[in-house]
Amino acid sequence: MTAMTLSGPLADRDSWTANHCSIDKAMGVVGTRSAVLILREAYYGATRFDQFASRVGITEAVASARLKELTEAGLFVKSPYRDPGQRTRYEYLLTEMGDDLLPVVLGLMQWGDKHLQSGRGPLVVTDGNGPVQVEVRSTDGRAVAADDLEIRARTA
Repeated sequence: MTAMTLSGPLADRDSWTANHCSIDKAMGVVGTRSAVLILREAYYGATRFDQFASRVGITEAVASARLKELTEAGLFVKSPYRDPGQRTRYEYLLTEMGDDLLPVVLGLMQWGDKHLQSGRGPLVVTDGNGPVQVEVRSTDGRAVAADDLEIRARTA
């Protein structure tokens, strides 16, 4: 089993609770299937309400609720547009906060490819030179395995 090392006051796991957990907060924002699939579609280029609803395969009510939540959380910004002869509508554009979730969504895709699609999903993500892969890396660029990671309490 792969496990990270908890150090300092975290080493005694029974002496503390994961209050204010960033993973819990993140899941509160994107922890639904429809939210993650709306993000997927935004990375694929969707910006309009009907694109999200039809491509994700959700009802308009669910699409409306998710887009509202994701916009209120800061992942999207609404921008008005108007097609000729139509009323003003809004498109949903990713913010920097939304863009920053790309590695998470690609990581889910890679995990699904490996474990749920017999190692070969239907799509390949490439940079034009070959497939790309999401990895945990140190700031100096080294790949880091989970059992080489240490979790510490932030002191400042």
